[in-house]
Amino acid sequence: MLGFYFHLKKTTKRILYGSLLFTVAMTLTASRAPTALEEVRNRGELRVVTLMGSTTYFKNAKGQGGFEYWLSKAFAKHLGVELKVSARDSVAGVLVSIGGPLGDFAAAGLTATPERKKRFRFSYPYYEVSQKVIYRNGNKRPRKVEDLVDGELLVIPKSSHSERLQELKKDYPELHWQEMDGLEMLDLMSMVDSGETDYAVVDSNSYQVDRGIYPQARAAFNLSEPQPIAWAFPKHGDQTLIDAANAFLKEFEASGELAKLKAKVLSQTNQFTQGGSQLFISRVKTRLPKYREMFQEIATRYGLDWQLLAAIAYQESHWNHKATSPTGVRGLMMLTLPTAKEMGINNRLDPMQSIDGGTRYFLETRSRIPSDITEPDRTWLALAAYNVGMGHLEDARVLTDRSGKNPDLWEDVREFLPLLQQKKYYSTVKHGYARGHEPVAYVKNIRHYQSVLGWHSLEEQRRQERNQRLDIPNASDWHEGSMLSL
Repeated sequence: MLGFYFHLKKTTKRILYGSLLFTVAMTLTASRAPTALEEVRNRGELRVVTLMGSTTYFKNAKGQGGFEYWLSKAFAKHLGVELKVSARDSVAGVLVSIGGPLGDFAAAGLTATPERKKRFRFSYPYYEVSQKVIYRNGNKRPRKVEDLVDGELLVIPKSSHSERLQELKKDYPELHWQEMDGLEMLDLMSMVDSGETDYAVVDSNSYQVDRGIYPQARAAFNLSEPQPIAWAFPKHGDQTLIDAANAFLKEFEASGELAKLKAKVLSQTNQFTQGGSQLFISRVKTRLPKYREMFQEIATRYGLDWQLLAAIAYQESHWNHKATSPTGVRGLMMLTLPTAKEMGINNRLDPMQSIDGGTRYFLETRSRIPSDITEPDRTWLALAAYNVGMGHLEDARVLTDRSGKNPDLWEDVREFLPLLQQKKYYSTVKHGYARGHEPVAYVKNIRHYQSVLGWHSLEEQRRQERNQRLDIPNASDWHEGSMLSL
């Protein structure tokens, strides 16, 4: 009995000691600060600070967009949280927000320069850009740094461009430039295009995307070698969120999704001639104002983007309401006589009737696209059918499906439309031969025009804002430590 008592006492002590240790362990665990990754998951929100721009982040009638936005959104989805974006007005504003309440990190097309690495930690690089000097077409092209000395050179404040110029100034003491707060690279392209400044420095990806919008702005020479673009994280804190970002970026790259995203961003203006872009911009200024309110009224009536309707009309008639083709199609939307009768249009040369009839015909075409196909593919496929006919579009979708690709995705279907010109393909489908390259070009052109119109509207607004600003301060003598790059 006594032995049992001592055994029970010993067991009780063990239980008490175990409970005490467990309580202490739980207390220590509970008191431990969450890691950066745990904090993001606990709040259910990934906070990203970015910069407005065509290659970073923007808002339009369709919502939010931009390379950095889409990439960050994919990362947030990977983590199982929502994305919250805070856009800053300047590079400096982005940098000071990193690690604060607005931004767990910055996704703003930032170059991972040696100077910036002293203050921030950077993710795995997902892009490379070169710094390009641009000049206005018609002026003498600068070919080296010395050629910039006699002109007005404009750069974004506290950018990698100004940092690079500070380095070059050691070898070229006469080199000078100017900086203005609140500018984006899109603004610089615009100012060179309009002759407001002689030269500017922009990143190669921005030039690639925006050169069709500002055809007078031409590339002169590269100011730098390719430089890595990465997400910027604060120096303080642990590595958990950075490690998660690196793992995601490497996986996103290996899967091919990163390449697709780059193609999506850069495909808008890659293949447009300088002359075609200049003509379009000229007609935006001279012809579009006559019809803009009509496009807006009809778009509102049918719940569409007016810039899409304007883009279709430009592709059809170059905004000439009296246009007539040898085949008998007429008017702003180039309607055939049977289509006009079907839509109840009695005067194809009347701009308002033409826009209304063309819009209703497009909507009717889109309604015939299978209901499980979502936007934006639904619109792109409808435009292709609007051009080549629904039967030929379905034939191309059949060829797409046979190949094992997705017949509901425009990016896949457009590869097979041109094959309808080859007998070994069109002989195997219902509707036979078609000039399949034409709807591919048709959709590409309309997407390009719509994109340019969106950026032109934004540029108009920004131009008004620029006109209200003070004189540009001369910043060529700023000390090197203040040059925190883009």
